[in-house]
Amino acid sequence: MADYLIQQREYLLEISRALTSQLSLNEVLRRVLYAATQMLDGQAGLLALADAIDEEEDEVSFSVRASYGIDPKLLHFFAPLLADISHGSADSFFIPKLKQKVRVVAKTAGLGLHQVVALPMAIGQELVGVVYIFRGKRQPFTQNDLQLLQAYADQAAIAVHNARLYEQVSTEKQRLDALLRYSADGIMILKPTQRIESINLALARMTGWDPQEASNEEYHQVINWARREPGMDLAEAMHNGWPLHQDNVLYVEGDLRRKDSSTLSVGITYAPLFDAKNRLHNIIANVRDITKFREAEEAKSTFVSVISHELKTPVALIKGYASTLRRDDVMWDKETTLDGLAIIEEEADRLAEMIENLLDVTRVQSGTLSLQFSTVRLPELVGRLVRKFRVQTDQHTIESRFPADFPDVQVDERRLGQVLSNLISNAIKYSPDGGHILVSGSRLDRHVEIRISDEGIGMEPEQLSRVFDRFYRADNALTRQTQGVGLGLYIVRSIIKAHDGTITVESVPKVGTTFIIQLPLSER
Repeated sequence: MADYLIQQREYLLEISRALTSQLSLNEVLRRVLYAATQMLDGQAGLLALADAIDEEEDEVSFSVRASYGIDPKLLHFFAPLLADISHGSADSFFIPKLKQKVRVVAKTAGLGLHQVVALPMAIGQELVGVVYIFRGKRQPFTQNDLQLLQAYADQAAIAVHNARLYEQVSTEKQRLDALLRYSADGIMILKPTQRIESINLALARMTGWDPQEASNEEYHQVINWARREPGMDLAEAMHNGWPLHQDNVLYVEGDLRRKDSSTLSVGITYAPLFDAKNRLHNIIANVRDITKFREAEEAKSTFVSVISHELKTPVALIKGYASTLRRDDVMWDKETTLDGLAIIEEEADRLAEMIENLLDVTRVQSGTLSLQFSTVRLPELVGRLVRKFRVQTDQHTIESRFPADFPDVQVDERRLGQVLSNLISNAIKYSPDGGHILVSGSRLDRHVEIRISDEGIGMEPEQLSRVFDRFYRADNALTRQTQGVGLGLYIVRSIIKAHDGTITVESVPKVGTTFIIQLPLSER
């Protein structure tokens, strides 16, 4: 009896060690089941845990999470033992016809198991699992065995509960680490003293600070404002009593000075984190790059400004000439009247073109720019455009050059004509001293290439990367003298992309510019 009590004590110590250790759930289950089986002189054992709750049926399912003395290949035979477990509470725990089920399982699986005891593992009234101990001999389990196993099962339930909590915390930590690591936004965790606890890789890229180098630095060393929007920053807010409660977030926006002295537009949301005693534990800062937002805001402002200005000019001219021609105190001769009407017509056409460009931009942005494909002979299309533009200038020589065997292409003729007209018009506009304008074509494997070259003022290298942007107009004296809203080349590129083609530009200041279009020859 003394040996039995010593052995029982050892098994309870095993549970105590599992309770205080940071073992994985599977290892805790293995230890618990092994000790329980040995303690009751069992031949085999199973440990089943409650899984998910079926919300529609309000039922708990159980699955085997650990086994001892049973070939894993035979575990599926024990499924009937997991069915019909009463799960309302530990007090109502009951498995109907358990002994009969064991006899059927043993016979089906070819196992010599004759006796079984099953006791609940519970935390309070919550049933978290069931321990099954089997004996191969015909010696039944006694009431003392049941009491011993129940005391053990109660302790084991706590160990399993702790292991599950540890597993959940570990999983949540992994999720949080992944979130911090792969978040596109910068994340900074601050101590209540405003010193940095950690920053993620995104914020490291934004600021130029290495995460280890930033650790324990004062936050303003990393969040160094070159310019800040009106309002309080973090230090000022905390000096004035922020935060008052958990939901009291602080937003600061401005231009961040990076470690290399460059700047980045960011918006920072500071959120307080309180502990159980309502003391400030951490401050979580979410740093978002708002450069594109700023650019969009600037583009919107530019759009309103440019469109307002550009619309005023033709409207003012139309109104001015219409008002002048309808005066009844003056008799206009026929030539003056026709000149005035011609200007009204010209400005109305310009206004219509501007509105159509705006509609095209809307179609591009909404993805509704539709194309009507047909077989087109590009040399003929270019020839018609060249003849049209020749009569508009006497300072330029405009030439079309295509090989005789240039292939037909499947394109939207109207839209491609719009593209070529825009590029030829620009070539004339930005060649104020005249010169040669060449529209040429060639075949490249499964593509055709069209080049529009001029001998105009050209562009600086830094202008080339933005030439296809909305509302962008190169800043030079000629551009300032010419009318336009900076949408033409944006629409050109969008139309070419809709054809699955590409457009690039080459330019040398004071030498000239060449736009290069490539279109696929694939059948549509």
